[in-house]
Amino acid sequence: HSERSHFHGSYWAQSVAVLGAPFSRGQKRRGVEHGPKVIRDAGLIERLSSLDYSVHDFGDLNFHHLEKDEPYMDVKFPRSVGGANKMLSGAVSRAIGAGHTLVMLGGDHSLAVGSVGGHAQQCPDLCVIWVDAHADINTPMTSPSGNLHGQPVAFMLKELQDKMPDIPGFSWTKPFLSSRDLVYIGLRDVDPGEYHILKDLGIQYFTMRDIDRLGIQRVMEVTLDHLLARKQRPIHLSFDIDAFDPSLAPATGTPVNGGLTYREGIYITEEIHNTGLLSVMDLVEVNPVLGANPEAVETTASLAVDVIASSLGQTREGAHASIDSINSAKNDTEQLCL
Repeated sequence: HSERSHFHGSYWAQSVAVLGAPFSRGQKRRGVEHGPKVIRDAGLIERLSSLDYSVHDFGDLNFHHLEKDEPYMDVKFPRSVGGANKMLSGAVSRAIGAGHTLVMLGGDHSLAVGSVGGHAQQCPDLCVIWVDAHADINTPMTSPSGNLHGQPVAFMLKELQDKMPDIPGFSWTKPFLSSRDLVYIGLRDVDPGEYHILKDLGIQYFTMRDIDRLGIQRVMEVTLDHLLARKQRPIHLSFDIDAFDPSLAPATGTPVNGGLTYREGIYITEEIHNTGLLSVMDLVEVNPVLGANPEAVETTASLAVDVIASSLGQTREGAHASIDSINSAKNDTEQLCL
C-alpha cells in the first residue's frame, strides 16, 4: 500500500516522512549528532504540516556505539560509519517504498552513503544535487584528513569503483551512481585530489565563482537540464548547511567564507520543488555545539527549517496550489520509482 497521498477533507495531501540520523563519526567534532534535535526544535514538523502535508516523524535512528573501531588506511571510524549507513539505508528504502517523500536530518555528511544508497534501492534511476562548500569526493587514498564525511560521493560513483579499497564496515554497499547523474552547487573548498576526480570524470559542478558569473537562475537552469533533459527522474537533494555563508549558518563544523546568500539557497530549493521530482532530501552538518552562542545555533537551525520547507513547496509569494494541481501532481509522483 502506497502512502504517498492522504485524503484531507476535499483534497489529497502528499505525505512527508522525517527521519533523524544523530551521527557524528564521519568527522572529528562531536556535537553534529544533536543536529536532528535542534532542527526539530526550530519548528520543522509544524512548518511542514502548515504546508498541508501529512507528516510522519519517524524519530531518530539509534546507532550502535562501537567500542573498538581502529582506523583503516587512515580512514577514521570505518566500522561505525559503515554500520550507521547500512542502518540508514534500510530505513530510507522502507520510507520511499511506503510512498513517502523523505527528509533525512543529519548528522554529518558521511550519512549520504546510506541515504542516497537506500533511495537508489527503490529508485535506481535517481539523480543527485549536492549543495555544499565541499565536494566530499575524496577517496581513502586522496583524503587529507581520513574523515569519512569528506568521502561519501566516492563510495557511490561507479566510475571510482577501481579506486576504492575494501573498507571494513562497507561490504554491504556497491557503487550505484553514474558521474553524469550528479551536479554540485556551491563549491569553494576543493582538495587537489578531488579537483582531479571532478575534471577526470567530467562531473558537472558550479563553484561560488560560477554562481557569481552566471547567477543562480542560470545555474539552476543548467543543473536541471543536465539531469532531467533525457528523462524525468527522482531527485535526491543532499544539502550541507555549510553551503551557506558562515554569517548565515555559523553552527557547522567546516565553515568556509564566501558562501550562498539566503536568497540563493532558497532559489535553489524552490527550483527543485518546482520540478515536482524531489524524492529525498538530506539536511546535514548542523552542529549546535559549535555555535558561539544560542543565537548562532538558533539562526542555523531556523535556516535549515527554511531550506527544507522551501524544498517542499513553501513559497515567497504565499500562493497555495489549487486542488486540481495537487491531484495531478499526485498522479505524476505515484509513477516516480516504478
